[in-house]
Amino acid sequence: MKFSLKNEYEKSWVFIKESRKFILVSVLAFLVLALVGFFFPAPEFIENKILEFLVDLFEKTRGMGAGGLSWFIFANNLRSSFFGILGGVFVGIFPFLSSLLNGYVVGFVVRVGVTEAGPFVLWRLLPHGIFELPAIFISFGLGMKLGTFVFKKNRWDTFRDYFWNAIRVFVLVVLPLLIIAAIIEGSLIVFC
Repeated sequence: MKFSLKNEYEKSWVFIKESRKFILVSVLAFLVLALVGFFFPAPEFIENKILEFLVDLFEKTRGMGAGGLSWFIFANNLRSSFFGILGGVFVGIFPFLSSLLNGYVVGFVVRVGVTEAGPFVLWRLLPHGIFELPAIFISFGLGMKLGTFVFKKNRWDTFRDYFWNAIRVFVLVVLPLLIIAAIIEGSLIVFC
């Protein structure tokens, strides 16, 4: 059978559609914990850990130009997305917990940003989130779906099918979204 990029994209979108319940779970887990992170103060030890993580992140990216920062952001998001899919092998627990954790951290960071700089700081977050968050949600949702192979009658056939479909979606859909998000985010941070 001859390779067709159009055909591969169509298969990717079909698999995304078949996985929409898992992607929705990823979105809802993220949103619920983002609201918790925004509206409820973190215990001091959690707040300190998040702030320590953010300071470390700022130190790693200090002085980077748009290209270097875009690459750094892309590499981190790529790793998170890829392992979000692969981590689903363990009954989907890792991507679900990652959705929760990422949501909480985003809610916490938004609360700190709004407190320090006012609500207009949200406009700086919005442009890259338009591409980055769907990529992350798709990856985590596919990871959760991958974990359901253990409950299927033909486990290994199901695993193989889910895995290769997830990899196809990762390459054709997630990867381009992450590239766009990294370019926008890296440029906005450097030039704003």
